Amino acid sequence: PNWIVLLLFTAISTSNPLTNNRSKSNRNNQVITMASTDEATALVPDGARKAYDGLDTEASKNFHDTRHAVQSTEMHQTEGGFLKPLIFGGLDGILTSFAIVAGAAGGSMPVPVVLVLGFSNIFADALAMGVGEFLSSKAENEWILSERRRENWEMENYPEGEIKEMIDIYVDRGMKHEDAKLVIETMAKYKDFFVDIMMTEELNLQVPEEDHKTESMKEGVVMFCSFASFGSLPLLGYVLIPLAFPNLGEEILFTTACVVTGMVLFLMGCVKSNFSASHWFTCGLETLLLGGACATAAYTIGQFVDKLIAE
Repeated sequence: PNWIVLLLFTAISTSNPLTNNRSKSNRNNQVITMASTDEATALVPDGARKAYDGLDTEASKNFHDTRHAVQSTEMHQTEGGFLKPLIFGGLDGILTSFAIVAGAAGGSMPVPVVLVLGFSNIFADALAMGVGEFLSSKAENEWILSERRRENWEMENYPEGEIKEMIDIYVDRGMKHEDAKLVIETMAKYKDFFVDIMMTEELNLQVPEEDHKTESMKEGVVMFCSFASFGSLPLLGYVLIPLAFPNLGEEILFTTACVVTGMVLFLMGCVKSNFSASHWFTCGLETLLLGGACATAAYTIGQFVDKLIAE
């Protein structure tokens, strides 16, 4: 009966590249909608953010005056694009791994079965997630560039129409027609710059950098490493603790996995708060509760299926 439970959890837990790409695509859509809040907040210089948090207009004025006086550049986080695969990969990895551990514990499976199922599933999923991240990111960037080529062709063949569209957009946003006309016609003198503006204003698309394939590959590697690293944490207790304390029971090992997973989930939530406007404790607690709910569901299902088979 335990092996029937094992096969059931393998079917539920093990993902394939096609399924991964679909779920990853859905997460991409969520991240795009969140980008204007979480990641944009992370790009605000620390002095400006502190002034805003305290609603200190004088501090804000002093910050901007000082920044322009010393000709310093705005503190953008150049590696901010890796936040999404790092967080998603880590959360997916540790929750997938702990769901397997919890389900196996609920189904009363022996420790060797937990280790075989856990590590094989984690590294297979990590590879699938990394490949899916690379392929989907690359496909999205190539699509955006194809849209830019179309906008560039339209600008070359009928610039008056594109200029009129942009004027209408700015007027709809509250500018007077005369002011919008002046702004758009001025920007239209600089063709490449204006096409990029059109991509943002008309299509809500951010044009990728020239080395977007390299960046997509880096995102895939980050996703793989994050998934595999964090996903291994709940299983390490089943490997390391018996080496030092060989007489401990399976319940102690499962409790250790629960504690480790809970700590990591809370810490990941706290780290995520650095890239959003939420308080660190709120983010940590939210991540911990959601992860705990997933683990509880897996444990409950494992117990239910084990009892069902036993009957």
